[in-house]
Amino acid sequence: MIDAHAHFEFYRKNAGDVIEDCMGELKAVIDSITEYRKNHVWKSWELLKPYFGFIFPTLGYHPNEARRGNWEKVRKVEDFIREHRDDIVAVGEVGLDYHYAENERQRENQRKIFEHFLELALELKKPVVIHARESEREAFEIVQRYGINAYFHAFSGSKGLAVEIAENGHYIGISTGILFIPEVKAAAEVLEAEAVLAETDSPYMSPFKGRRNKPCYVKLAVEEIAKLKELSFEEVEMITERNAIEFFNLKLKRG
Repeated sequence: MIDAHAHFEFYRKNAGDVIEDCMGELKAVIDSITEYRKNHVWKSWELLKPYFGFIFPTLGYHPNEARRGNWEKVRKVEDFIREHRDDIVAVGEVGLDYHYAENERQRENQRKIFEHFLELALELKKPVVIHARESEREAFEIVQRYGINAYFHAFSGSKGLAVEIAENGHYIGISTGILFIPEVKAAAEVLEAEAVLAETDSPYMSPFKGRRNKPCYVKLAVEEIAKLKELSFEEVEMITERNAIEFFNLKLKRG
């Protein structure tokens, strides 16, 4: 299995232990190394670098950081992405999050910085990982204007929009939230497995109350998708793995 979206760096001191545990169960994990608060991309990069080959990194700028409109930090992250352009499999996560944006000024900061990183991704010829919360339609319309290949991670928008996004050639991330978030389950029900990437968004979206999520729990998302689609676990595992390899252009070292 491949977890298409996780954040090992958020485990901090025990990140290595969690990674080692997951290496026994998964082929690969896409880690979205994202500038957000004190989780600086350069610090996270150094923490995870020894595990590259199992971990495939993306680099981005979280919209909840973007709402602050700190362009000095944006330029610093942009430079870091350029420096590591050959080592990343996508730009992201980037996008819009209107749940925490307190006013229109913060939303406008998010839009401008989102578009800035879409332009960078186009320049670097990289796909993008999209974070969209309470802003899914607008994020999709912006992506369409740029004509860029996108993965809408941890999708929880309407099922109609999920279908529209998929029909336009993008992937939808079905997270372990499928076990307890009705919108995620509804999207999974209407999507073909060929449009889906399975993810955990670890350490968030835990299927176990009171316990942090882990990338190896991605099997629970795969199991639930299989039930909804009336397919075997093995078939959904194969399809979602193939989707991840295709979208991120993965060069797997593990069998």
